[in-house]
Amino acid sequence: MSTKILIVEDEAAIRELIAYNLQQAGYESICAEDAERAMAIIHDALPDLILLDWLLPNMTGIDFARVLRRNERTRLIPIIMLTARTQEADKVAGLEIGADDYVTKPFSPRELIARINAVLRRLIPEASAQVVEIHGLRLDPVNHRVTDGSREIALGPIEYRLLHFMMSHTERVYSRSQLLDRVWGDHVFVEERTVDVHIRRLRKALQWTGKDSWIQTVRGAGYRFSAVAVVPANGSNKKS
Repeated sequence: MSTKILIVEDEAAIRELIAYNLQQAGYESICAEDAERAMAIIHDALPDLILLDWLLPNMTGIDFARVLRRNERTRLIPIIMLTARTQEADKVAGLEIGADDYVTKPFSPRELIARINAVLRRLIPEASAQVVEIHGLRLDPVNHRVTDGSREIALGPIEYRLLHFMMSHTERVYSRSQLLDRVWGDHVFVEERTVDVHIRRLRKALQWTGKDSWIQTVRGAGYRFSAVAVVPANGSNKKS
């Protein structure tokens, strides 16, 4: 599942240059020339990150960022502002409305990609190409392999994405609906119990490693990934 980056920039030449360099770096890009078109794209499917130009027609990038941050569905999308403004006050204004980074024009493609990688590693670990490893359980997004020691673990595509997300967000409890949004996509309409089916498949795939117990059911709340096994008072480690 490739990382999608929305480029909101009114200058076609800059859009094309950014899109080309994103493709070379392994990202999928979507382009919009103004806030209205960008909102239509976001309505269809959430991008993983937005590159947002400050000076846009009809609505400025700053105002559009405010709209995104006020909306519950879009408030957590990482935003990197692109602007020719270099004054400290402008940078502060961009960061105060919720932008995650600020890149001034002209910028080198290498610098932009480095900034994107840094934001994704910090805010959306499962969207980056960084290897995730926890006590011998290793997930490599580049070659799409999961291993325990020297042995490979065979996973279906949904189980792989589910494990990637959970390993990138350890110890936190996620409800079924939250997992559906983050793993399946917020515009994919399936029953919440579908999550239970794939959790069972993931645990079964991990069973021979002894690490299936790391995927814990939190009754009434959802699921949590924890490398610290919870052992009940009766001595059993029951999963559901």
